[in-house]
Amino acid sequence: MGTAAHWVAFNVAVLGMIALDLGVTQRRGGIVTTRAAAVWSAIWISIAVAFGGLIWWHSGMKLAVPYFTGYVVEKALSVDNLFVFLMVFAFFKVKHEHQHHLLYWGILGALIMRGALILAGTALVARFHWLLYGFGVFLTWTAWKMAFSKDDGGVDPEQNRVLKLARRYLPISSGESGKKFFVRQAGRLMATPLFLILIVVETTDLLFALDSIPAILGISQDPFIVYTSNACAILGLRSLFFLVASLMDKFHYLKVGLSVVLAFVGVKMIVETFFDLGEAYQTEMILGSLGFIGVTLTASVVFSVVWPPPGPNGHP
Repeated sequence: MGTAAHWVAFNVAVLGMIALDLGVTQRRGGIVTTRAAAVWSAIWISIAVAFGGLIWWHSGMKLAVPYFTGYVVEKALSVDNLFVFLMVFAFFKVKHEHQHHLLYWGILGALIMRGALILAGTALVARFHWLLYGFGVFLTWTAWKMAFSKDDGGVDPEQNRVLKLARRYLPISSGESGKKFFVRQAGRLMATPLFLILIVVETTDLLFALDSIPAILGISQDPFIVYTSNACAILGLRSLFFLVASLMDKFHYLKVGLSVVLAFVGVKMIVETFFDLGEAYQTEMILGSLGFIGVTLTASVVFSVVWPPPGPNGHP
């Protein structure tokens, strides 16, 4: 699987769904209700599952299982993006009706950047297989940093280097510009503050991709499987943002679960680099990985609900 026709058909379908999603939201004035976010989240998940079923029907378990495993890992890691997006929007005081617009263009940019990273990563791994060892070490270090870092903020938008360069070299407009990224003032084309926020969103997602791409390469090196599972995971990110924005602080054990998953995938990559277990056990190993990842993430959510974080007075 993964012919030119498959790539074209998948990307055309993705762009069609994004256009439909954008059109529905624009008719509602850019406001995304909790109910609409829940419906669209269910739609995106159903599409991802249905696509996995299509892969199973076309190519069997050998490709379907890595797709589902990669989708679960990328979906879980994409949830971590929401923490940062929430902070960025709060920091810049982005209006609710503008958040959908930013996430829409942010997701399109993420698809392009991640597609390029995936094609480059799979090509490099195919030529230099020992890179998997480096990815494994990197993921293990990332897991350690995620689990034991005391900095809950994670990213300071004001310290974004690309943002600083944009402010230095781009003419920035003043006043209200709505949802536009560029406007003309005094006959001069200028970038709006909203465009600067988009830069922060895109560069932040690129930083997350540097963690997530090695993670999924530890599951499969098939470019089509890696790209489609990654794309299906981040396509529902916009709806998921509005659905769980008010609940993010309740899933305080999620970072622990994500760090365990990253450490597991990292160690698995290192072990498989040194010991060739053969294709006979490949599907069984990926099925076992899928089960472990699912149980770990589910446990982190359950623990977060059963043992909520303490409030300001020390009580849950």
